Amino acid sequence: MLFLNTETARINRLIEDGAGRGLTELEFFGREIAAWKGSPERTAQIMGDRYYSGKHDILDRKRTAIGPNGKLQVVENLPNNKVLDNQYAKMVDQKTNYLLGKAITFDCENENYLSLLKKRFTASFQRTLKYLGEDALNGGLCWLFVYYDEKGALAFRRFPAYQVLPFWADDDHTKLDAAARLYLQEVWDGTTKKMVERVELFKPDGIYRYILAGSTLTPDTELGIYSPYVTVQGEHGPEERAWDRFPLIPFKYSKKEIPLITRVKSLQDGINTILSDFQNGMEQTPQNTILILKNYDGENLGEFRHNLTTYSAVKVRDDGGVETLTVEVNAENYKSILDLLKKALIENARGFDAKDDRMGGSPNQMNIQSMYSDIDLDANGMETEFQAAFEQLLWFVNQDMITKGEGNFEDETVTVIFNRDMIFNESEAIENCSKSVGILSDETIVGQHPWTANVEKELNRLRKEKDEAAADYNNVFGNQTENQSGEGGAE
Repeated sequence: MLFLNTETARINRLIEDGAGRGLTELEFFGREIAAWKGSPERTAQIMGDRYYSGKHDILDRKRTAIGPNGKLQVVENLPNNKVLDNQYAKMVDQKTNYLLGKAITFDCENENYLSLLKKRFTASFQRTLKYLGEDALNGGLCWLFVYYDEKGALAFRRFPAYQVLPFWADDDHTKLDAAARLYLQEVWDGTTKKMVERVELFKPDGIYRYILAGSTLTPDTELGIYSPYVTVQGEHGPEERAWDRFPLIPFKYSKKEIPLITRVKSLQDGINTILSDFQNGMEQTPQNTILILKNYDGENLGEFRHNLTTYSAVKVRDDGGVETLTVEVNAENYKSILDLLKKALIENARGFDAKDDRMGGSPNQMNIQSMYSDIDLDANGMETEFQAAFEQLLWFVNQDMITKGEGNFEDETVTVIFNRDMIFNESEAIENCSKSVGILSDETIVGQHPWTANVEKELNRLRKEKDEAAADYNNVFGNQTENQSGEGGAE
């Protein structure tokens, strides 16, 4: 339900329970945000998003050697390939598409309610839900903000984990007292561009906007200091309202809210390093291998390298010469280590290898399920968290239906179904459906058939075909019976 704007004591409790007694509300939030900006938790969330985008640590790598003072120093004249094989992004996409690649469906006995849900959870929302899955894997959790757009329609907006600092009301992180959203915005200051750190404070009664400088919050007069969650037209003009619940919903990857990257970063870095080192080794040429000089007719090694590169020739004395000391690159060693790292990354990310030996030939369903066991178990946990988030989301949808006079469906039971995208043996599934005729209902069998796109439509088609077949039978054999009766009557 909606209620009129009122200040609550919950934010004050946050300040009073904090270490800094006597802080004002703005001072409290400013210091909390400043401390959170560089926290390990937020750093891991940013790292997950960065690695998914292909911005890995290998890109900053430099070749080094021990210098005269015994310390490492950068060496510029050695091959420094930065090969990136983004297996992490592959795992994120794989897990996202496995659970959220297919459109979610709703199971509800109330057809009117089901129709209204479909109008709100359109293909556009399905795309948003898929993005939420990616963000949840990269950041451990992500956020969905429920609001009304300029047309008065219920709308949804997602925030990545590294933008939102939650102030939880409970240890299980299920209820919020408040939340702060921190984001960068590029603005013009005269003729110069600069980055501004903007903060949106989500409180029970609405959104308050500020500019962050260090740990100091100042009101944002440019975007507006305050916005209510809902504005309705009352008897005496517009009235500011707020939801009875916090319109910021967490979609968690797991209970611990740990980003996936923390499990596999070292393995991903290892894969990039092995590939880069292999390419560096393969590019060793006479200009950068170890050269043994005998009676070189020159002043220094720099001159020798220059002459070798420029003229492909070296001038030596009568008894001099040049020999090379090379280290052979064993490709099989690199390949073995690379295979081990990739396998370990898949296992630690709890994904699956589509090139697994169990998929050779015509695999039975048991082999397929065995290959999917890790990703299936991980998806079960993620689905549990998403189901809880949908329970909160449906509350807002139900309130919107009540507000717009479409009906009160708060007591209706609805199940959100996540249709997982799993490979299966079609022939085996069809055979099992055929063997189930007479044991299970037609609806259950049709629902399990791999070629069924819509159970209800398929059942209607079957009924129509049976009715048409019965009508054709009656036409043929009914006419024959009438003719026989007519012939008998003529006698």
